[in-house]
Amino acid sequence: MTGETFILHPQLAKDTLLIGDWPLCRLLRMNDSSYPWLILVPRVADIREIIDLTDIDQQRLMAEISNLSRALRQVHTPDKINVAALGNVVPQLHVHVIARFTDDPAWPKPIWGVKQTDPFAAEAAKAEITRWQTVLRLAQ
Repeated sequence: MTGETFILHPQLAKDTLLIGDWPLCRLLRMNDSSYPWLILVPRVADIREIIDLTDIDQQRLMAEISNLSRALRQVHTPDKINVAALGNVVPQLHVHVIARFTDDPAWPKPIWGVKQTDPFAAEAAKAEITRWQTVLRLAQ
C-alpha cells in the first residue's frame, strides 16, 4: 500500500452501476440484467490480493461479503451464491457476489463468457440502484 487515494479501476467504472459505500468497500452492481451480480471493491489504494489487506480489513471484507450474500439471498432466493475474487482482467482487488439459479443461462458453469451482457436501460438502472440502496440501507 502506497498511501495513495483509492481510485476505482476504469474497467469496473465502465461496466458497473454505483450503489454506494460500506465501511471498507465500494458496492457496485454489474450492468448486466441477466444475473443478480454485485461487486465489492475495497477502498484501499494499490491492492491486488486479499492477502494485501491488513488483518482487520480482511475481516471487514469477509463481513461485507457475508452481509451482501445475505441480502442477495433475501431478495432473490437463489439456488447458489457464487463469491469470486479473480482479477485476471482487472487487477484491482474486487469480489464478485452473484446469485445463481439452476435455470440461469450459464448454470452450472461460471457466468463469464457465456453470453453478451444485457445492460439495464437508463430507467431500469436507476430503479436497480435505488432498490439495492434501500435493501442495503445506504443513504440515497
